[in-house]
Amino acid sequence: MREFSFIIAAGGRGSRMGGERKQFMTLSGRPLWRWSADNAAGLQDSGIREVVLVVPEGSGENPEWPGNSIPFRVIHGGSERALSVLNGLSAASCDYVLVHDAARPFATPELFRRLMDSVGDDAGVVPVLPVSDALKRIEAGKISCVEREGLYITQTPQAFPRKALIEAVKACPGAKDEAEAWERSGHELRSVEGERLNFKATVREDMMIARALTERRITRTGLGWDVHRLIPERRLILGGVNITDTRLGLLGHSDADVLTHSVMDAILGGAGLPDIGNLFPASDEAFRGADSMELLREVMRRVKAEGWEVEFVDAVLTAQVPRLNRYREEIMRNMAGFFPFNLKFKSAEGLDDSGRGLCMTCRAVATLGRVIV
Repeated sequence: MREFSFIIAAGGRGSRMGGERKQFMTLSGRPLWRWSADNAAGLQDSGIREVVLVVPEGSGENPEWPGNSIPFRVIHGGSERALSVLNGLSAASCDYVLVHDAARPFATPELFRRLMDSVGDDAGVVPVLPVSDALKRIEAGKISCVEREGLYITQTPQAFPRKALIEAVKACPGAKDEAEAWERSGHELRSVEGERLNFKATVREDMMIARALTERRITRTGLGWDVHRLIPERRLILGGVNITDTRLGLLGHSDADVLTHSVMDAILGGAGLPDIGNLFPASDEAFRGADSMELLREVMRRVKAEGWEVEFVDAVLTAQVPRLNRYREEIMRNMAGFFPFNLKFKSAEGLDDSGRGLCMTCRAVATLGRVIV
């Protein structure tokens, strides 16, 4: 796994914000720079190992980050952006870096991951979006039209190998961003899709939009499905409940709780995270016989770290044998300790493997919500 330093460029003077340093303005109780730092701290499992905050030269700023769970350093920048970024790169310790503008509070962990997955040993990567507005050029008071086809706007974070980026920035001190310095130095530059909400708070109207956004809630839905074979002389666990009136159980590397597995995948899908096969692989002996309810707790920790709240989960378990309806309330109480939950049992009427008592299948739909950040 590549290891990344997350560098937040917060060394600007805030001239277009009327002289107020926007990077330290509060948005829903947190300074702007903290929004991205908090996302970075939640991606330690993905390879982010430290956060380096570059504050204005001679400002005396020494921001605190209460409750952070990742190494955190505050350093002072230079008179220009390039010098500030160089100071941040020099203070960083990892082989790869994500360089991000402090005034872009809404970049998501999903964008961070796309960049981290796409960077190469000699290839940088930037998020871009196609220009959607009509463009005009004004020269000497004359307006002319500019074709927008093939034109893109560039965002941050931008990801690079650290040592090569240091040399590129040194060689191109007038570059408008790190990507320009990187490309002008002859390195390969890749792109990933950016995010419309990842705008830069430059003027006061931008902050008004940002504050309106943080008061809104977005909702997403995830779908989960799982199947396990029924075999004799194995415990049957569903929703963390031991089903005692049968000698048949589900075959699997863990406890094979098909209900909880499908629920976890639905929740992870709604949050845009990998499925349980990637998070808890059967090839890992650490998960042999694992309690799926403990795995569910870990899933909940991960989605909460992404800012998501599970609002409701609905599941349908298909099984011909054994009869399960008398366990419904106990299973629902078990799952309700995590989120609002509903469960139905269905018979496949002998029409497929579950209907012939060879396996159980489960489908789940999860609704997740979060405040836009």
